[in-house]
Amino acid sequence: MRIREWQDILEDVTEQDVESEDWRAVAGDRAGGVGEDMYLAHPSAGVFFLKTYAKNPFEVRGVGTQVARKIDDEIGAFMPEDDGSGRFAVQSPPEDEDEAETLSNRLETVLETHADAPTRPQDLFDDVMEAIESPAFGPMEYDQYDRPDELEELADRFEEADELLNAELEDLIETDEVGRGFM
Repeated sequence: MRIREWQDILEDVTEQDVESEDWRAVAGDRAGGVGEDMYLAHPSAGVFFLKTYAKNPFEVRGVGTQVARKIDDEIGAFMPEDDGSGRFAVQSPPEDEDEAETLSNRLETVLETHADAPTRPQDLFDDVMEAIESPAFGPMEYDQYDRPDELEELADRFEEADELLNAELEDLIETDEVGRGFM
């Protein structure tokens, strides 16, 4: 298992050549410390595990790893369905002004279309993500004050990774001389 900076893991997620709308996520408070845990999963790309904390209002620090190459039925049972609950997206900024203009024109068209027709919030979200070419988006089970049951189950399944990432994150927190995360 290769532990890396959390942003490197997100870069891996954005570079996957898979259907962008098939991603799923589960996240919540980190057990036994400051920060949050997050699992990002895709049937073809696998499962990625991140542990992060806010060092200050402008800087998030963390670590992560890939814990599975594919989602099996057991792991898939803990991933949220596309039922319109929470949503997430991973996005990279446009490379230049021309790309930014193209994306903003597409986004404007999507918003005008949805303004003129009855729509579900998740449909608007999906169309916006497609317009701005988000490489990863989908349903998310998230609790900003606690840990969803699914997060506990995944932590049990990937216990070794959880322990290793906890140790690495604790080292970051100690190195940063931060006794608690910023909220």
